Amino acid sequence: MNKIIRYGLQAFNYLLFIVVVWYFSINPPYHQLENDQAVIILSFTHATKIREACRKLSQEELMKLAPNMRLPTSCPRERSPLNIELYLDKKLLAKEVLQPLGFHKDQGVSIFKSIKVKAGEHVLRVWMNDDVNVDGSTYHYKEKINLKAEQLLLLDFDAGKKGFFVK
Repeated sequence: MNKIIRYGLQAFNYLLFIVVVWYFSINPPYHQLENDQAVIILSFTHATKIREACRKLSQEELMKLAPNMRLPTSCPRERSPLNIELYLDKKLLAKEVLQPLGFHKDQGVSIFKSIKVKAGEHVLRVWMNDDVNVDGSTYHYKEKINLKAEQLLLLDFDAGKKGFFVK
């Protein structure tokens, strides 16, 4: 086969491949959200409170330990689980109980929740407890929000700023 025919067929194959890729990159149209939807994302990492306070060991408890392990206080490392609930207009959108990670359950917890909701005015409320020694919520957040169609609302948490905030 001569070179002109071979190069012509090769160019035709490349052109056919480009047209197929181009066509499927625009058709069929794909939409992640409906026209009247928005997205609320709850995403943060938090080190919960220590489960138990340090306590002083008695003389009997110290004598049971090896000589190199005789510290006057015992400080457990385990952290509390994180309980969180997310409400939109009194409707429960998410409820999670997250256990701390790590061999001694002494690391923080991370959460990422993406929830599609109807656009419009809503009341957003978050309830969180990060301490097993406290009944009820340790942090709570309530705000009236106006979500536009296809809007992305990020709900973040910062213990240093004393709670939740919207980005």
